[in-house]
Amino acid sequence: MTRVELHRYKVIRQHVEGFITGGEAAELLGISIRQVYRLKKRVLEEGEMGIIHKNRGRKPAHAIPDEMRKIILELYTSDRYRDCNDHHFAELLAKHEGIEVSPSTVRRIRCDAQMKPKRKRRTPKAHRPRERKPQAGMLVQMDASPHHWLEDRAEPFSLHAAIDDATGKIVAATFRSQEDAAGYFMITQQMIEKHGIPMGIYSDRHTIFRSPNEKQTIEQELAGEPMPLSQFGQALKELGITHIKATTPQTKGRIERLFQTLQDRWVVELRIRGVNTLEGANKILPELIEDHNQKFAVEPQEPESAFVPLQPGQSLDLILCFRDRRTLGPGETISYQGKTYKIHTTEQKQAIPVKTRVEVRKTLDGKLFIWYNGKGYPLRETTKPQHQTAPKKEKASSEKKPHKPAANHPWRQFPKSRIPRRA
Repeated sequence: MTRVELHRYKVIRQHVEGFITGGEAAELLGISIRQVYRLKKRVLEEGEMGIIHKNRGRKPAHAIPDEMRKIILELYTSDRYRDCNDHHFAELLAKHEGIEVSPSTVRRIRCDAQMKPKRKRRTPKAHRPRERKPQAGMLVQMDASPHHWLEDRAEPFSLHAAIDDATGKIVAATFRSQEDAAGYFMITQQMIEKHGIPMGIYSDRHTIFRSPNEKQTIEQELAGEPMPLSQFGQALKELGITHIKATTPQTKGRIERLFQTLQDRWVVELRIRGVNTLEGANKILPELIEDHNQKFAVEPQEPESAFVPLQPGQSLDLILCFRDRRTLGPGETISYQGKTYKIHTTEQKQAIPVKTRVEVRKTLDGKLFIWYNGKGYPLRETTKPQHQTAPKKEKASSEKKPHKPAANHPWRQFPKSRIPRRA
């Protein structure tokens, strides 16, 4: 008997012997008077064993069979499901094995086997989180996470992702070999094509997002010179998106926590699906995003979305691209990266004057355009014109010939008889 059961037996025994009333026994034990009478009856019939609960030592009717517990433990320790947390493992059991158990059941089985959890629980820190934006599309956080997404099956690569602040929904993502501007252009294009243009984008201070020369002198500020922007910053300005650059990782904690969740879950998901290449990871990425959004996305405070559609006439290919400056040469040609390009147009009249400073835009698929007065002119490679040059004159031989005075030279006119002889 436990100490509680022993105390209960002593009180009921005093009531049986008439030392205390039933009400006093109920008050001492903190139970109802009817329960006191039931316990009294059982003590009279069974003695002290009547105090012990009848389910002690009996296996519950809804308990998991030992064979099932053994199967779950074997799956938990297998290579297929290794490094899963309890919640994720319970979801995978239901999805792939047809075994419906709760995360708490998985935890009990793991603890009974004396297996440590994947990650030790830390004491929650007291902090005041920033309130979510009320509408979807008001703020989107962007970042990239280099990680061993395929473990030892491939080299590590980076996941570029964008998450909506109001809903916690992944609005775009792609795997790239490394963090680069092209990856951010790609997820921005995905987001706009699927949801629309957001009001603002929150990012870190990587040089992809800001120009290293963005700090202006006082003279430049007084002169009203525009602040230099990076390639990505120029695209956001043209789209009318407010760009906020974070000073610490904590200020964009939503995207940071997203990567913690994805590194914990997607590594296992990619292993289960047998993905061994970056290309294969990108193929199943939409499925992973959809699954994540169904589990973790929340409803915004206001149902109306702040995403706006692309304006008519705007081309994402010519906005989310790489830009450079060139001077237009004769014949509407430019020189770009060691090659000569010519404007490809059906118009007979020259559209851009010669020696005009123009902007060259290179799309993500490698196409080149000249951007002039809000219009894009396609370029095609051409041969550089060969200029005819006059034949060079042959240079005289550099060897000096001995100089012999002429017959009428004054030296030859000097009489030989006047030359003094040596003694």
